[in-house]
Amino acid sequence: MKVLRDKGLNVSMFSVFTTVSTFANCGFVPTNENVLAFKHNPGLLGLLLPQILLGNTLYPSCLRAAIWFLERVTGRAEFDYMLRNSEEMGYAQLLPGFRCLCLAATVWIFVLVQFVALCCMEWGSPAMEGLSPYEKLVGALFEAVSTRHAGESVFDLSIISPAILVLFVLMMYLPPHTSFLPARNGETAPKIQRDEPRRRLLTCLMFSQLSYLVIFIILICITERENLKNDPLNFNVLNITIETISAYGNVGYSIGYSCKRRLNTVSPCRDATYGFVGRWSNKGKLILIIVMFFGRLKKFNTKGGAAWRLS
Repeated sequence: MKVLRDKGLNVSMFSVFTTVSTFANCGFVPTNENVLAFKHNPGLLGLLLPQILLGNTLYPSCLRAAIWFLERVTGRAEFDYMLRNSEEMGYAQLLPGFRCLCLAATVWIFVLVQFVALCCMEWGSPAMEGLSPYEKLVGALFEAVSTRHAGESVFDLSIISPAILVLFVLMMYLPPHTSFLPARNGETAPKIQRDEPRRRLLTCLMFSQLSYLVIFIILICITERENLKNDPLNFNVLNITIETISAYGNVGYSIGYSCKRRLNTVSPCRDATYGFVGRWSNKGKLILIIVMFFGRLKKFNTKGGAAWRLS
């Protein structure tokens, strides 16, 4: 409440806006510092955590749990039919029970890995400076959950260790419904039916999603080559990769830009509240816009690169 009063923000409007944005995993918060302004408010972060999970990675599991609960309470045959015939319902978010269990387990394993890594490597770092142990634990958990794919950062990513940033890149790259799904009772993957010749040719010509991302990063490095040479502490390959993968995963994370890290201090510079991409050239911004659309439509290219053999 004090933070909102100091910033002159209406409490009701902030609550509604942040709730909708968090559940939809948009990453929009009506403050210049994103959630960084609330790092000393673990209560608020704790309220946002379930909304992030329910709105994205755990949505299929929670949806099936809700239908199961309604079936138990009401006893209606419609809910039982939905649970037993989830694939026939035509709703992609309604997954089979075993798949939902694997999805939930995978999500919590990813969160645990990030949480442990953050606590081990950043506990005494400047990113957590001034926080109590409880605030550090809640902040690390919030950051681990938000990486997939809410984009609400409670820490300054520019001072996070590179090893953690690489881990974040992996988490942002993975689709929200990624799960470890072992075969049961000798089950094997269904055989892929042959398509029309034209469709088979198109499939063979398509690259994998990772290949396209590498191409996009190379193109951005070409468009920003002057900045890479003149401002290497802000413009480096890791920062560009983080911005690109964040756009691809529709996460919204940004490493930011700091005038203090500039080697050339002759020209005037003023820190602004927009993200790192705000300092890019127009060509680089256009490429990142394409990456955002490509990331939103990535499910149509899940079989890309299948024609390549690496052995």
